[in-house]
Amino acid sequence: MRLIKTKYTVLFTLLLMYSCGDDFIDVDPQDPSSNTFFNTEAEYRSALIAAYDPLHSTYLNVMLGEIASDNTLAGGESATDVPGIQEIDDMIHTPVNQQLRDIWSWMYGGVNRANFIMEFQDKADFSGKNVVLAETRFLRAYYYFELVKWFGDIPFVVDRRFILGEEFDLDRTPKQEVYALIEEDLIFASNNLPAVQSEIGRATKGAAQALLGKAYLFQNKYSEAATVLEDVIATGPYDLLTDYSTMFENDNENNIESVFEVQYSDAQGAGFDCLQCSEGNVAVGFNGIRNYSGPEFESGFSFNVPVQEVVDAFEDGDLRKDVAILDIDAWAEDTGATFATGYEHTGYFNRKYISRQGDLNTGDPNLTNPNNYRAIRFADVLLMAAEALNKGAISDTRAQQYLNRVRNRAGLSNVSVTGTNLTNAIYKDRRVELVGEGHRFFDLVRTGRAAQEIDGFVAGKHEVFPIPLIEIQLAGNRWQQNPQY
Repeated sequence: MRLIKTKYTVLFTLLLMYSCGDDFIDVDPQDPSSNTFFNTEAEYRSALIAAYDPLHSTYLNVMLGEIASDNTLAGGESATDVPGIQEIDDMIHTPVNQQLRDIWSWMYGGVNRANFIMEFQDKADFSGKNVVLAETRFLRAYYYFELVKWFGDIPFVVDRRFILGEEFDLDRTPKQEVYALIEEDLIFASNNLPAVQSEIGRATKGAAQALLGKAYLFQNKYSEAATVLEDVIATGPYDLLTDYSTMFENDNENNIESVFEVQYSDAQGAGFDCLQCSEGNVAVGFNGIRNYSGPEFESGFSFNVPVQEVVDAFEDGDLRKDVAILDIDAWAEDTGATFATGYEHTGYFNRKYISRQGDLNTGDPNLTNPNNYRAIRFADVLLMAAEALNKGAISDTRAQQYLNRVRNRAGLSNVSVTGTNLTNAIYKDRRVELVGEGHRFFDLVRTGRAAQEIDGFVAGKHEVFPIPLIEIQLAGNRWQQNPQY
């Protein structure tokens, strides 16, 4: 049975930044369950499952990582359909934005669940405990990395839960200190996780190393990134999937190219009033074709629509294009399918993550789609390693080799350039290889290209997103807002 494919109920403390409402309430800051929990291996493992669960909520991070970039437009039904998404697309978002607050709240929910385990890491001992703690620390690093990417300096605690009321004394921590913990967590995870887990979906040594390499790359630590990413490449057990056309199909999840996947199911439980409650990939429904009737696909809400520019970025003969991009007009002409056009209709859809017929046994196809998110793919590892080797002036020869492995799988010829030309070739291939997967905005920001590529992007402001106003107010206005917000 896949990990996270079953609904779990675990009692946890009320979280400082993970509530469903804004009411001020009086609570005992000490969770009574902490006195009776974490006494057995089973309780640690149940808590670990609960720490994995907020990964489901990262569908929003992925979708907005595309919409904020130059790859896609917000779309939807109208200019007022989910205003927070429209604002991020147009780079006019403010500290009052529900989607940004969701990312903040949901990722802190993940941090707190991981920290709950770490707070009581020494309470009981059992065989395999180091693996449980390694998975926990991988997850904490994953959630903190998302928070740093989106918001920069953040409130930060280690090995204990956020306690209601301490927000009045807790400052935002410089992101360099947060990155230091992310690195420490992922090094521990790399040293204690197995290369292959017995249960699909759990973090592995390679997943920890790949995420560590990515964290290094975001800090321009090219030598460190190259070392750890090349170790992933050399030691496996990963490789490029031979048939790229099956990469994102529901029946080919957790394949040889998967370094880490967020596991989704079609279990019931979600509603528009609680999207984070979904066990499914909500983005798949949001990305879908509006009022669609025809073969292969299900209908959806027509958000996150690719633009002509990214379609044109594919070279002639690139096998990835038709896997990544659905040309709905051509499809309709070939199949007789019908559809409605939504707001900002471009004629294109994110084919990687739109609902397929037959994927569901139960549930709402728009809210509980079981299509896993391929969070880290081996192709991404190859391209990150190529970038680190090139930009760190370590080896353009090896950088070419890794880039060309990805290009050759796509049916394209080798690249033989060096230096800045190679850098630009890697950037170009990252865009078309990973389009629709939520990386583009952050790639542009970390490489200093966002202002020239994203309409409305203001340098010195839009590299990070605003701290949600309600969180600043709940902290007694202690936290300073990000610049120019």
